[in-house]
Amino acid sequence: MRRLASELMTDTGIEKARVGDIELAYETFGDAGNPPLLLVMGLATQMVGWPDDFCAGLAARGLYVVRFDNRDIGLSTHLDEAGAPDVMAVLAGNRSGVPYALADLAEDTAGLLDALGIGSAHVVGASMGGMVAQLLAIRHPERVRSLTSIMSTTGDPAVGAPAEAAMGVLLAPPATDRESAIQRTVDTYRVIGSPGFEFDEESVRQRAGLSFDRRYNPAGVARQLAAILTTHDRTQHLGEITAPTLVIHGAQDPLVDVSGGRATAAAIPDAELMVVEGMGHDLPRGVWPELTDRIAALVERVERAG
Repeated sequence: MRRLASELMTDTGIEKARVGDIELAYETFGDAGNPPLLLVMGLATQMVGWPDDFCAGLAARGLYVVRFDNRDIGLSTHLDEAGAPDVMAVLAGNRSGVPYALADLAEDTAGLLDALGIGSAHVVGASMGGMVAQLLAIRHPERVRSLTSIMSTTGDPAVGAPAEAAMGVLLAPPATDRESAIQRTVDTYRVIGSPGFEFDEESVRQRAGLSFDRRYNPAGVARQLAAILTTHDRTQHLGEITAPTLVIHGAQDPLVDVSGGRATAAAIPDAELMVVEGMGHDLPRGVWPELTDRIAALVERVERAG
């Protein structure tokens, strides 16, 4: 039986960790004695973008799962004093209004591990979260036992480029109220979602409403987007990653073309590449079993090797 939005997440299990000058909201699933798996979500998407049942499925595989809100999203600290950057100016090369870089989000992630007393973790990142996870593995290799990069890219503008329709929804004007925010999310995922899997509009609406209620902040999303748009090409540094790596990408991803995933796998030594037919730029329920199997298998292999 499908749960109502209020049952998907009540925030009663949410805790907050102090990381430098900010607080990061997080939630855990499973036994803290199991191997830790840190989930890093993407642009404009709160921790609920990792659905409860997906997290519970990973925990059932013997993992201690941690999901969290990045800075400027959800229940974590919002840098409101920085204002909203002019995204079109950033696209034109003006970086003066960009308050932080993706590397700062990677440092937030390392700081969260510190706050939780986790020396190293298996790290899974989706979209922007994949970029952050890559940077964490580059900057702090001792903190990353394994890396899974989902629907992400290298930062090389020659790969992973969005289709025109996907870029259109990304840059569309922000919603002005709860109902329009929900509808905008539904419209967005009809464009960037997975054509080979059933579109679960009810779940999308529930998650969008929950996200709006937790904290809706278009300026924060613009700051995250500016960080992505001003990031450097990581291709050369990806070659320095020593963590066993799995790269997952949808064959029909219109927001980050599959070439971004292929380039990521090619750049990281001995990385595995899993291209999912019918998958776009989301995590459709139909692909969860395969994703959890592959992630859990990678973790098991690394833990067994010691």
